[in-house]
Amino acid sequence: MSPVPKRALIAITSYDGPFYPNGDPTGLFYTEALHPFTVLTEAGFTVDLASETGTYGMDPHSLHEPFASEADLKIYNNPEAEFTKKLANLNKASDLNPEDYGLFFASAGHATLFDYPTAKALIAIAEDVWARGGVVSSVCHGPAILPYIMDKQTGKSIIYGKKVTGFTDEGEVELGLMDKMNELDLVPISKAAEGAGATYLKPEGPFDDYSITDGRLVTGTNPASAHSTAVKAVAAFESL
Repeated sequence: MSPVPKRALIAITSYDGPFYPNGDPTGLFYTEALHPFTVLTEAGFTVDLASETGTYGMDPHSLHEPFASEADLKIYNNPEAEFTKKLANLNKASDLNPEDYGLFFASAGHATLFDYPTAKALIAIAEDVWARGGVVSSVCHGPAILPYIMDKQTGKSIIYGKKVTGFTDEGEVELGLMDKMNELDLVPISKAAEGAGATYLKPEGPFDDYSITDGRLVTGTNPASAHSTAVKAVAAFESL
């Protein structure tokens, strides 16, 4: 029996400015919140969604193959779907009570590189979950928040001395985005993790399904890993 509530918060980026070389905006990478939401609700969690500001934008690249399936888009286009309704009524993180949650999951999109490092209310919720013995999880670019989530006992990031993964440098290059990231002084996940004292691991291919568990910390590499990351986060929660 877990000592923390069976309630999860999925963090959503609030940044939706231009990013792609063609001028397209970045924002929430749709399936990186949808797939964890589905896994968590099917596992019996109550699931809330929140961003730092209570607003969000959608990354248009996340709504096309190979990232979004026909089933994913059916939910996206259904205003009565539970996930669609929760996204339309997104919470502002500072309005929530951190003690309500036993699992924190940081969804992604390149947008998270802009706002997660300074998302004080989301970070505070994750720190509280961690301090009470809960699970912290993230996928793809979501680990951008992890170096800033502090362990109140050690005074260091919760990923210090732990194994983590997240979107790879090779993936950035393959998508043609590394030059843009350098231009904007955005820190790749590999460098952010290593800078916080973590050991960064990656799959053989940048778009392979790859997720790892290190105690109460669960991370995944890319959109294809969102489902498996959430499955492992549930398993970590159930083993508390």
